[in-house]
Amino acid sequence: MRPEDVELLAAYDRWATRRVLAVLPGLDPTTWSIPNAIGERGLGGILVHQLGATRRWRHGLSGSDESPSPERGPLPSPEALVEAWEAEWRAWDAWLPALDEAALRVTYDDVPMWQLLAHVINHGTQHRSEAAAQLTAEGRSPGDLDMVFFAEELAATRGAPG
Repeated sequence: MRPEDVELLAAYDRWATRRVLAVLPGLDPTTWSIPNAIGERGLGGILVHQLGATRRWRHGLSGSDESPSPERGPLPSPEALVEAWEAEWRAWDAWLPALDEAALRVTYDDVPMWQLLAHVINHGTQHRSEAAAQLTAEGRSPGDLDMVFFAEELAATRGAPG
């Protein structure tokens, strides 16, 4: 996998997560904070876990000793979660361009970094779909989250090939 492929996957992950976050304003606080809706987590817990896992993977793969666990703290408001995601995306924007093809081939427990980064994106897909199902049940669907819709939007912003 090439660095630009990883950057595309990260851009898709951000696009899809933003679609979920965009429908949170005005959400009933009970819907946000209810536990055990899917497994041991509710809507807020799912989205905080997704952020925490994304942060932990970035820290671990970049060689940081930090292991952030926002899941252990009190549940943030939806607005605070959006702010935390924006900060995380800025951190990814600073880190990802430093990864060249050699860095993507470095292995951790015999798994190349590019596969671990693909896992982070796939992990986000799982939790976004859980959150989207709950939001849709509340009449707040985030819309289509499939990568093909992201690709179509990206192609439209770049213009049709000539």
